[in-house]
Amino acid sequence: MEQFFTQNSEIILKLSVAVVLGMFIGAERLFVHKEAGMKTHSLVAMGATLFVIVSEFLSQKYSGVSGFNPGMMPANIIMGVGFLSAGLIIMQGDRLIGLTTAGGLWVTAGIGMAVGFGFFNLAIIATILILIIFIVMGILEQPIRRISNENINK
Repeated sequence: MEQFFTQNSEIILKLSVAVVLGMFIGAERLFVHKEAGMKTHSLVAMGATLFVIVSEFLSQKYSGVSGFNPGMMPANIIMGVGFLSAGLIIMQGDRLIGLTTAGGLWVTAGIGMAVGFGFFNLAIIATILILIIFIVMGILEQPIRRISNENINK
């Protein structure tokens, strides 16, 4: 069993880091009662990391095959998560809801891709910036929304 962990330590590290970073982003979304929480964001980050790892393995295995493009898999992650995120966007009356959570999922996939390629610093910095956007801008938006609602009700 020890040999399994030793041989796969880089994979385990990448997948674990992706899950933890996704959990941080999802925890904020859960805290503010949004649609996609810790599990969803962790799955998206880990899934993106997994597909990048698979892409790297495939590029090693099929390096001599003409017409094989290992960059296609990471490119399709972006499209797949975009499709998943589109399902979160709902029109409720005259309001569009779920855009921020959908954008968060999309960026979380980018973080997972960064981890998959081994760009841990990039992934951590992006996670911190997402949390700043969600938390700080959420606080800054509150008075603006109150003013906006007061103007609508006049």
